[in-house]
Amino acid sequence: MILVSKYIVPKGYVGVTIFPFVFLKYKALKEDAVLLNHERIHLQQQIELLIIPFFVIYGFEFLIRLLQYKRWSLAYRNISFEREAYFQEAQLDYLKYRRLYSFLKYL
Repeated sequence: MILVSKYIVPKGYVGVTIFPFVFLKYKALKEDAVLLNHERIHLQQQIELLIIPFFVIYGFEFLIRLLQYKRWSLAYRNISFEREAYFQEAQLDYLKYRRLYSFLKYL
């Protein structure tokens, strides 16, 4: 389910996914197929990790990447979940052939 809420989406971001919702900062973003595909990839990642473990692993990996890169933006972009989503977001049929735990290839 896609919802618009500029208050839930953190500053500097345009969307955030918290199963089963995709929150977008602006209504117009509902038409952005690439952004929606990116967020749907996150939904699939959350489902396959049973939701709560996804967020635990995401946070832990972010902290490791922050220590590694010393910059918030670089740490965020190098989380395996984000790397998969950014790399595959333009492939609009990606979720049709994506294998389970594909994010592991991006560690």
